[in-house]
Amino acid sequence: MLAEYLPTLLFLIVATGIGIALIIIGNLVGPKKPSAEKLSPYECGFLPFEDARMQFDVRYYLIAIQFIIFDLEIIFIVPWTQVFMEIGARSLVTMGLFVGMLFLGFVYVWKRGALEWE
Repeated sequence: MLAEYLPTLLFLIVATGIGIALIIIGNLVGPKKPSAEKLSPYECGFLPFEDARMQFDVRYYLIAIQFIIFDLEIIFIVPWTQVFMEIGARSLVTMGLFVGMLFLGFVYVWKRGALEWE
């Protein structure tokens, strides 16, 4: 039974070996000329002008939560489309209610202005 896992184990060993070998070769062969400019953090070409610990607007988090909700909708809809013919017309009504409730939630969020960004 363990012989069935041998190709997977071999793949993991080879992949790990290639990864480690590439890191070592890059460190040995790559150029090493550090300067103050190369070691400084990248800030879009200009010096940072604010603290990195600034507060984000709550709307940022609302948009993120909405993205997760609508992403989860896809998780439920895609498998349903694969087995729709097997589970019958009742599932069409159920999925219609599900999508309808999500659409009503989207309209509510839209009317409340949560999608507006300044």
